[in-house]
Amino acid sequence: MNIHILSIVPELLESPFGHSIMKRAANKGLLNITVHHLRNWAVNEHGMVDDYQFGGGAGMVMMCEPLVKAIEELNATHQFDEIIYMTPDGKTFNQGMANTLSLKKSLLFICGHYKGIDQRVRDHFITKEISIGDFVLSGGELAAAVVVDAIGRIIPGVLNDETSALFDSFQDNLLAPPVYTRPEEFRGWKVPSVLMSGDHRKIEEWRYDEALKRTEEKRPDLLSD
Repeated sequence: MNIHILSIVPELLESPFGHSIMKRAANKGLLNITVHHLRNWAVNEHGMVDDYQFGGGAGMVMMCEPLVKAIEELNATHQFDEIIYMTPDGKTFNQGMANTLSLKKSLLFICGHYKGIDQRVRDHFITKEISIGDFVLSGGELAAAVVVDAIGRIIPGVLNDETSALFDSFQDNLLAPPVYTRPEEFRGWKVPSVLMSGDHRKIEEWRYDEALKRTEEKRPDLLSD
């Protein structure tokens, strides 16, 4: 998969993609992430990419011209399946959306700043708008990093054990069940005996029951969905 990100502060994305699973995905050739500095398409030699909003009001707006030039130039060579704008008023990101996007070949993320981007860009170029929650960040970079991480880790071959992602929280609209590791007993606290039984059918039944119980307690809204 090829992912391209347009940003005015690309430095914010160096760490999230330069370590751990995202780095391994890149090293395996399964995920290629390219971050582009929007100021490469600035409207003047001063790197201008934003201006005051028409009608007055506080806050700057990212301009049409640099965004459109960047989108058109990149799309001409990569043919993006989706052009995604990270915005608080987008559709709330979830595991189902991550699963769907992980099947795409090429994605472009637009990271907004200030009061956002000129609406005409949203009207004519953006194919999907995504929010990671009902709050506002300083820019779209951290939100884009969250979405890319969620997508990248479920691309086949990225995780050492590909079945691991299938049992993550939200994959079946349930939270993940409790997990345990060695030692079997610590300070008198014992691992549930069923997990030590070797009976895989009983273990799976226990995990499902625990996942259902945890979801009912913590996120009953998932069950109503």
